Amino acid sequence: MRPSGRSPDQLRTISLEPGFSKYAEGSCMTRFGDTHVLVTASLDEGVPPFLRNTGKGWVTAEYGMLPRATHERMRRESSQGKQSGRTQEIQRLIGRSLRAVTNLQGFGERQIQVDCDVIQADGGTRTAAITGAFVALHMCFARMVKIGAIKQIPLKDHLAAISCGIVGGVPVADLDYDEDSTADTDANFVLTGSGGIVEIQGTAEKEPFSEELLLQLMGLARKGVSELVVAQKKALGLV
Repeated sequence: MRPSGRSPDQLRTISLEPGFSKYAEGSCMTRFGDTHVLVTASLDEGVPPFLRNTGKGWVTAEYGMLPRATHERMRRESSQGKQSGRTQEIQRLIGRSLRAVTNLQGFGERQIQVDCDVIQADGGTRTAAITGAFVALHMCFARMVKIGAIKQIPLKDHLAAISCGIVGGVPVADLDYDEDSTADTDANFVLTGSGGIVEIQGTAEKEPFSEELLLQLMGLARKGVSELVVAQKKALGLV
């Protein structure tokens, strides 16, 4: 029995609240159980220098945790003068995941800046951020269509992410902190709505795991992402 009482394939209570931020072109308050991430998508005219005069746009991301998002207060990274390696790794993951499903030639030389701020952390912050980021990005593009800046939303597929792991020898989906901190294996899966693999991160925290267990984790991830995509479509009014 999992600490939360969930079955191995059962996700935490998922909530995607679009339009949470008054001023951002796109936003989503994302809740995976007690993990809460506010995601905003902001439209900037112009692109980084390496994309000038190419006709392509860009999607990038920043990620951060509020000082009291965890059990004990953390120092703001800005007060330390630099981002941690973990923060840099996560925001790069978010950015390249979003770009994988975006037609970068479909919105001109503009940049979408996605900001993911963890308000409360209870495991799976990066996967919650990616799932909410897609909603915010979709909203931003929809706004651009509405004002006539582009003709159609330049997204090729849905995108969502979920953590899976092996806890006490049992493969489980959507780990909370109690499970994540004791897991034998911890993995994150970023998948498209049609089942394409964008990225898999998997680590044996204790003993190495088998290919058979990896495939079981993949099965859990596919089921979980399919549920998340349904939640995204409902949040965006697509169903």
